[in-house]
Amino acid sequence: MILGSGIQEGLLLKPVTYPWAYDLYNQAVANTWFPNEIQLDEDLADFARMTPDEHHALTHLMSYFNPNELLVNKALAFGVYPYVNAAECHLYLAKQMWEEANHCMAFEYVLETFPIDRDEAYRSHVHVHSMARKEAFEVAFIRRMTEQTLDITTVAGKQDFVRNLVAYNIILEGIWFYSGFMVALSFRQRNLLRNFGSLIDWVVRDESLHLKFGMNLILTVLEENPEIATDEFAVEIHDMIVTGVEMEAQYNHDMLPRGILGMNADYVNDYVKYLADRRLEELGFEPEYHASNPAKWMATANDTLQLVNFFEATNTSYEVNAHATGNR
Repeated sequence: MILGSGIQEGLLLKPVTYPWAYDLYNQAVANTWFPNEIQLDEDLADFARMTPDEHHALTHLMSYFNPNELLVNKALAFGVYPYVNAAECHLYLAKQMWEEANHCMAFEYVLETFPIDRDEAYRSHVHVHSMARKEAFEVAFIRRMTEQTLDITTVAGKQDFVRNLVAYNIILEGIWFYSGFMVALSFRQRNLLRNFGSLIDWVVRDESLHLKFGMNLILTVLEENPEIATDEFAVEIHDMIVTGVEMEAQYNHDMLPRGILGMNADYVNDYVKYLADRRLEELGFEPEYHASNPAKWMATANDTLQLVNFFEATNTSYEVNAHATGNR
């Protein structure tokens, strides 16, 4: 079983029990990069000719990305790693935690290179209501996993584990982060901040693996513990994602109060609805919004996952086989 909290369990890598986790670990290692490999100072001339609204949007993104990369690390360290037994999962989670730290350092590099008001950027995640609301939503799940007693052997405990994965892997990383990536990469679409765009590309490459790992982990937990996939739990998971869309809509209006060239909050929120439909379908639900992708140029970043069926645990694309063993 993939879930458990035995300290002496999961100390042997071979034979590998969950090949998908081992494969993702090797992909993650192959993707290793460092922020200073990108010459961000070459984008300073672009930054200087951007409008105040564009500067506000970029600062808003850094205000959110920077602390939330560290928040994801807390969710992984306290809410996922201690409750997973398999050594190959621990390897991947350790690499993912390093990647979240690397992303934090990448966004610090942006703050150090561009003339962004660091104090404003740091204050925003506390004082901007829509940003603070998103953070409070996520923190509630960390507290459930850490500050309250969690018995991973019970149905309720296993459901809490899945809720945490949905909150972090699906909503925060799979919708909120991708919404921000689209805004960040939109500058490059206008031939601005091209090196910054390359940095975001590398972050997206990491995040695509984070999504795959989280989805595989959810599917495996449900495959091994079908009793937790009740109708009531399905409604709760669906409603969590819809609530996440509503919170992101408010956040995007704060990021783009007047819009910037070629983009406004409504346009970004159409993309958010499209993302949410994708994530819902990947979890086996019907789409909520029936939204089309307004940013076709983001298709490569979006099309990293294929359909799985969340509550029937029917695998249609992943390599998940909870009972398979391998010796790689």
